[in-house]
Amino acid sequence: MAKQKKIEPLVGEDLLHKVKELENVSKEDKAKKCGYYTVTKNGIERVNMMKFLNALIDAEGIQLDSAPSANGRGGRSASYRISVQSNGNLLIGSAYTKQMGLKAGDEFLITLGKKHIRLRQVDADEKEGADVLEEATA
Repeated sequence: MAKQKKIEPLVGEDLLHKVKELENVSKEDKAKKCGYYTVTKNGIERVNMMKFLNALIDAEGIQLDSAPSANGRGGRSASYRISVQSNGNLLIGSAYTKQMGLKAGDEFLITLGKKHIRLRQVDADEKEGADVLEEATA
């Protein structure tokens, strides 16, 4: 039995042109005619639709994967929800502080409402004014 030649599927512009030529054909036939199939040991042809569709997406230049993060590491994404911890603390994670460009030592004013807590970052000018006010009351 002669060994069959490896099928090279179409990619890029060639794939897009071939798919446009075959516009009146079923998607399985399009995939097969573009080379996205394999032949089993029993001689049965199997269409690989997933590879075909992924190749079409790549040929169109569509980016489905999210861009890698700045530090190249994966992990959880920010959900913008936090829970009160068992010790009563609210912890704002590093994902949020990095996104805002905060550094160690940055200060905030806390304002409590009926159903909300507002944090407002204290500017350098406000810090100087607060220091003068503290000295005057002390």
